Amino acid sequence: MTVVERITLTADGPGDGLALAGHLRLPDGPGPFPAVALTGPFTGVKEQVTGAYAERLTQAGFVTLAFDHRGFGASQGRRGHEDSQGKLADLRAAVAALAARAEVAEDRIGLVGICLGGGYAMRAAATDPRVRAVAGIAGAYNSPARFAQGMGIDSYRTALASFLDRYDDSLPAVAPDGAEAAMAGEEPYAYYGTERGAAPSWANEVTRGSLHSLMTFDALGAADLLGATPLLIVHGETDDYCSPDLARAMYERATGQKEIRWLGCKQHIDLYDAEPHVAQAVQATAAFLHRHLG
Repeated sequence: MTVVERITLTADGPGDGLALAGHLRLPDGPGPFPAVALTGPFTGVKEQVTGAYAERLTQAGFVTLAFDHRGFGASQGRRGHEDSQGKLADLRAAVAALAARAEVAEDRIGLVGICLGGGYAMRAAATDPRVRAVAGIAGAYNSPARFAQGMGIDSYRTALASFLDRYDDSLPAVAPDGAEAAMAGEEPYAYYGTERGAAPSWANEVTRGSLHSLMTFDALGAADLLGATPLLIVHGETDDYCSPDLARAMYERATGQKEIRWLGCKQHIDLYDAEPHVAQAVQATAAFLHRHLG
């Protein structure tokens, strides 16, 4: 295990900004090192998926920063609320925090996103030239246009209206036995609802307004802006929660240097903590980052 340094980031927000709780990990040996900030699944905290990937990427030679986005874990912000633009501000703060460290080569910073974080990493990289490479693992490359096409525009707008009508109400993030939840189904519950994903700072509650944020956030559109940023997509061949078709579309629409790696996963959460899938994802990501961050 590497040594974990607890740090606080300051992100754009009300007043003097929001304090975000982070875990910084440093490789052994002299720096400066390439570095990556990690962003993870919907409702996830730094002791779960991003922390596990950060540990392995640090062992591969990178300074890593896993942190709690605003509203989740130990960070400030509206509890349990998915703030799309706010999370992009959090990622800008994470890049700035890494660049300010003496152990980091400030021109060798990348982003790694897992699950919902995959889409946020793409959108952040597309608008922040300080990010020199970006990787998405089991990424959610949300596209409102694709959602509306698949659901039908009337059903899509009806769903948005229902989220707005009860915007401040809460519902469980996961629930067993088919009960209502933001992440419905047995697979999310198998990770978050059991000891498998247990973390003291994780809370099983989100706002209904969070679902409006998810349904209107355009991650796929970032592909057209990534021409100068090397891109890696790692995705399971089977994934009922983050569409392989959207992963393929993200890859195909990007015009710059890009790579895609398909893994033989049977479930989305295989890329949270199941072997050999996580090891394969880390190996592909570390090799990609070493090529492009030097």
